[in-house]
Amino acid sequence: MWNKSIKKIVMLGLMFAVMTGVAGCGRDAALQAEIDPDTPISEVQFPLKEKAELSFITSAPATSTQEPNERIIFKRLEEQTNVHIDWTCFVADQFSDKKNLALAQFGNLPDGLFNAGMSDYDLLRYAKQGIIIPLENLIDKYMPNLQTVFEKYPEYRTMCTAPDGHIYSFPWIEQLGSGKEAIQAIGDIAYINKKWLDYLGLEIPATTDELEQVLIAFRDHADELQQEFDIEGKIIPMSFIINNGDQDPAILMNGFGEGYGDTGDHFAVTDDGEVIYTMVQEGYKEGIEWLHKLVTEDLVDPEAFTQEWSTYVAKGKNHRYGLCFTWDIANIDNNVDYVMLPALTGPTGVRNITRQNNSETSGFDRGRCVLTTSCRNTALAAAWIDQMYAPLQSPQNNWGSYGEEDSFNIFEMSVNKDGGQMLKHMDLGEQSPVEVREAQSVNGPLAILNEYYGVYVTQPEDAKWRLDHMHETYLKDMNSKYVYPNVFMSIDDTNKVSQYDTDIKKYGEQKKADWILNGGIEEEWDSYLDKMEKYGLADYLAIKQKYFDQYQASLAEEKEEKMNE
Repeated sequence: MWNKSIKKIVMLGLMFAVMTGVAGCGRDAALQAEIDPDTPISEVQFPLKEKAELSFITSAPATSTQEPNERIIFKRLEEQTNVHIDWTCFVADQFSDKKNLALAQFGNLPDGLFNAGMSDYDLLRYAKQGIIIPLENLIDKYMPNLQTVFEKYPEYRTMCTAPDGHIYSFPWIEQLGSGKEAIQAIGDIAYINKKWLDYLGLEIPATTDELEQVLIAFRDHADELQQEFDIEGKIIPMSFIINNGDQDPAILMNGFGEGYGDTGDHFAVTDDGEVIYTMVQEGYKEGIEWLHKLVTEDLVDPEAFTQEWSTYVAKGKNHRYGLCFTWDIANIDNNVDYVMLPALTGPTGVRNITRQNNSETSGFDRGRCVLTTSCRNTALAAAWIDQMYAPLQSPQNNWGSYGEEDSFNIFEMSVNKDGGQMLKHMDLGEQSPVEVREAQSVNGPLAILNEYYGVYVTQPEDAKWRLDHMHETYLKDMNSKYVYPNVFMSIDDTNKVSQYDTDIKKYGEQKKADWILNGGIEEEWDSYLDKMEKYGLADYLAIKQKYFDQYQASLAEEKEEKMNE
């Protein structure tokens, strides 16, 4: 196996210095090797006549096997292609550090990274250092499946293309709806316990004041609810994981101020096209004050500011929550009747749902897979990766597979209305969707398009349930005209943004948690705003505004071109 146990990196700083020194030479060699791919296409038709081997780094959840070739998906791919993959697999929560150490071993790299986890900054710096190679010519010559995706949705090719004109990574794409109707439009959905509401004779709250009264009722009737529903452990009116993506309570703050609340990256765009930072808005301050009020009334889980996912889920599976936040309630508690809490009208009558940024183009991860300068058979690597984009393969990589004995399967192989093969999602029963999928899925580069549903794959029942209820509950209140798009910045701007993220986001999130738990936002607000400016917020917003304006201009150009065709 390629460097199966990564050796201790000695004099890491020196190695990076050396790497930087040879970056130009390494990058020139990488460009030359890739720009002139001369392997005949006939030599990479699968299955190969003779066994070949490639080496990749990947990651896997700690709860699943750390031997990728034990997974049925990769077993079948090896049979179909006659390509054996020499994997180095890292536990997912350690992957970022392990990956960076592995890539520091310049000259002793694998052929590629399958679950690369590359940020835009990573892609640009590793390309500049000559560690990863450009891919556009490989895509054009050896990857018909990915080419088809790019032809149907040219915006994905645009989003994959760096400012220097090269493509350095293979993307992950998951469509399920589009625009305001995309499943990714909202992440941190609030789910409220309908059984408790019904038992106490309460309606689903529609305002922030009504929600507060409902939570108080959950608190005051805790003993009664515990006995009635045979709940193990203390009743918790509301729980969350602060600053933890979909588990954060930000969605509750949309009724304050101008209605922007907070988002995962803390950016929003006004209907006038102005990029704003949510964490310095007056409405954000009002929302934080209200959340702190809930804390003082003993309505919030004290562990919400320190707990990890496993603790959060464990309490949910004991049916202790009145209100909680997550992408899919089935991952927290699938034995209780929860409903989505609608957008809450705030104190001044504002009612809005701020969509997640980047959701206009549905699920998209630019840096999912890369090839390194150590890859000697780039044609074979590209052709093998292209199998991940096959319409029947992508859903399996994303969710799981079929036909595995002695194990729960995500799919059964069925037929569509035209008699073709179709992957049919099986009923998960009481199983947690995320846990079942982790046991089989492999992630990596893939593409699931809206037009695949009902032809190559059925919609997952949990996703269909989520999407249908999202449309019913939230669509009418998605008032914002824009979301911030998935733009690819220059390396200088990416570097600046990365630093601003480190300083501004870290500081803002620390204060958010502190203020909700301990209060004090009113007294500290002015000094907080001053510190944000000292960290460079104005420049941060100017960079984000520049790329938003460029993106809107490119959309206008595309629209005009189509009208003139």
